[in-house]
Amino acid sequence: MNRTSVKILLFVFYLVSAGCHDQNTGKGFVLATDNEALTFYLDENADAAVLWAANTFADDINTITGNRPEIVTVSEVQPGNGIYISTTGNALSGSYKGILPEKLRNSWEAYNIQNDKHNLYITGSDIRGTIYGIFEVSERLGISPWEWWADVKPMPAKLMSLELPEGGITDSPDVQYRGIFINDEDWGLQPWAAKTFEPETGDIGPKTYEKVFQLLLRLKANTIWPAMHHCTKGFYQIKGNREMANKYHIVVGTSHCEPMMRNNVAEWDKEKYGDYNFFTNKKRVCEYWQERIDEVRNDEDFITIGMRGIHDGMMSGAKNTGEAVKMLEKIMACQRNILEKTIKKPAEKIPQTIVLYKEVLKLYNAGLKIPDDVTLMWCDDNFGYITRLSNKYERKRKGGSGVYYHLSYWGPPHDYLWLSTTQPAQIWAEMTRAYENGARKIWIVNVGDIKPAEYNTEFFLDLAWDVKSIDNKTIYQHLRNWAAREFGSDIGDDIASIKNEYYRLAFIRKPELMGWSRVEPMTRPVRPSEFNSQVNGNEQKRRVEMYSAIMQLCDNLKSKVPEDKKDAWFQLVEYPVKCAGLMNMKFLYAQMALEAKNSEERDKYSALSASAYNEIISLTDFYNNKMSNGKWKHIMSMRPRNLPVFDLPDFLHDKSFEKYIPHPDHKKGNGKRIFFQADDNTALVGKEGFTWQTVEDLGYSNCAITLFPMKMKHFGKKKPRIQFSFYLDKPAVYNVQVRFLPTQSNNNDQQAGIRINYGKTKYFDLNPKVKGTKWKSKNWCTNISRNSVIVNLKHKAEKPGEEIIRIYVNQTGIIIDQVAVDFSMD
Repeated sequence: MNRTSVKILLFVFYLVSAGCHDQNTGKGFVLATDNEALTFYLDENADAAVLWAANTFADDINTITGNRPEIVTVSEVQPGNGIYISTTGNALSGSYKGILPEKLRNSWEAYNIQNDKHNLYITGSDIRGTIYGIFEVSERLGISPWEWWADVKPMPAKLMSLELPEGGITDSPDVQYRGIFINDEDWGLQPWAAKTFEPETGDIGPKTYEKVFQLLLRLKANTIWPAMHHCTKGFYQIKGNREMANKYHIVVGTSHCEPMMRNNVAEWDKEKYGDYNFFTNKKRVCEYWQERIDEVRNDEDFITIGMRGIHDGMMSGAKNTGEAVKMLEKIMACQRNILEKTIKKPAEKIPQTIVLYKEVLKLYNAGLKIPDDVTLMWCDDNFGYITRLSNKYERKRKGGSGVYYHLSYWGPPHDYLWLSTTQPAQIWAEMTRAYENGARKIWIVNVGDIKPAEYNTEFFLDLAWDVKSIDNKTIYQHLRNWAAREFGSDIGDDIASIKNEYYRLAFIRKPELMGWSRVEPMTRPVRPSEFNSQVNGNEQKRRVEMYSAIMQLCDNLKSKVPEDKKDAWFQLVEYPVKCAGLMNMKFLYAQMALEAKNSEERDKYSALSASAYNEIISLTDFYNNKMSNGKWKHIMSMRPRNLPVFDLPDFLHDKSFEKYIPHPDHKKGNGKRIFFQADDNTALVGKEGFTWQTVEDLGYSNCAITLFPMKMKHFGKKKPRIQFSFYLDKPAVYNVQVRFLPTQSNNNDQQAGIRINYGKTKYFDLNPKVKGTKWKSKNWCTNISRNSVIVNLKHKAEKPGEEIIRIYVNQTGIIIDQVAVDFSMD
């Protein structure tokens, strides 16, 4: 599991043995020691959220050193040393005689941090910028944003010293609105809030949202799409939620099926309003929207417009696509009229988005006209592959574009609501491609219950803040730095190795998809996996062994985790890694029992399957009832929606499963195979300024390859290619299999050509060809479940010698993962 190319994490703790005041020379700035701490000076009119951030940071310093900085409000810089926290335009900032960068003035959420004459100045261009500056210092000192949400306690130290580059730090976000969508909260966040954290509200209320908003600010995010399922009251129905968002300066928006800041599931009263149908009930629908806009007209919101059904369904009333397009244009005009009249601003001055999700994208592609100032919000296919991005004309729109992305999902072909397993490199590739193609206005990520998506959420929001902070060669370094920050540098690399393999194995098949079952419109029963005992050195056994290896590493490392970080360890590493492994073992051992040659083997593997199932129960019980002294009781369900995949499989007692047992006379692919990972190529040929580069830690191979830059580009007759070579010692017939990631393109027209030696190039369509919504075909379901599009080409080699495989692509955005040459032709 050791990696040979890991960059070393630079730490900001410097062990010097002197007080604060005589050590603030040079680059290092000492904030506190175990003897004293510098005073925090805030403007006398500092916003309540800035006061919260400063007090939170002071509390952390106290936890680490035993000394809490005093917080004093002033109107000007004081004699002596101190830490000055201010926002441009207030009195304290105006009294500073130093030079603030021009970038700070009139900028969105920018901050400057600098050491000047033995004082540390944290200055924000606005209130959120000031808060982000405070938490930038906090994180540089090793304090986790997940201190409360994952119980990551700061490590004690005798001294806290901040290393700043020459000239300090000035930063601002790459994406203007960055945030999360709390969704499918039925099995975690809602019962935890209602029964454990906020029983006085009995729901996700202001006490819970306060913790969510604090987390967002620590992660340099600014936007929330609140929870909105049937089990939860609407955000605005609970007194205090709206006020809490305003207190923390959090921008509130709503999801793709909740226009005009309304939660239709909770708020549309059919007896009061009638049908939610603009065709037949326009007056009441408009009144319903007007009520909410009247309420929030003075808030900072990013308003979703358009119309879908009550909950994630199509708009009612339209007989065909053309009728739906015309009506949706009228609906948007009505909504914008409401906004203008109520907020007293031109519509183009009010932030609005239309979420082009599911059938709404179909309407857009059919000619739906959207006002130029409205942000186009593109979406992924629910499994992390973005379906469409702005073309060269759309990139000129005043409203720009953004992305709604999933780390958690309820729906076909199967949910993944339990463990967060999206490969970080997949997030990186898709969101970097989105940014390069103009999606810079708003990024929202569906995080489900927040837990256990902690790392992926931070990864996504780090990219949103600074898209260049992680590149295709430093994805693993980000994971390693995170692990070292949370648990210490001595075990950071080992933790990163475990988590990296956890993500890779789940990329091959998510734990929730191990039953090879389906959901909606009807739930289908589980069946044995397609991991075959007869091929590739016994795929079943190898997968069990790979999971066993990282689970054993977890056990080995646990003794090295400081005692006060054991709860954080269990949440962030042990529970997800072990439960993913146990879910695989539960199914694969049951499959081995089904294929067993005798009763002794059958009993052995059946017992191992049952043991894995029972261990998941035990670990989940610990998470809810023992970890962190019961703080997270009801937060973790091991069976969201009670789907069959979470049960103990019973293959042995169902005769229908016998067809899955491989027979010796029907073994698939038992002959010799040659495998190439994408970076095993022998030649790379780019075109028109586009070059092939490896995205480290992406795909089955952990080294998938694609074209850079990632801007959309179609190629003519001369296409980029990648080449692989091998040698034959005699004539042979073989099959070339190429695995691509199931990425998508605007026109559903990705193609790859395969040419063997100097024969004819054969082209393959990589996107499923279906009518309407392009991500619901049977082929798409297969491809996203296994995270690969597989194409095959048979070839007969007439003589020994070098064989050359050339793979051509017709556009950017295509990602090549693996190539296999199979000599067992049935």
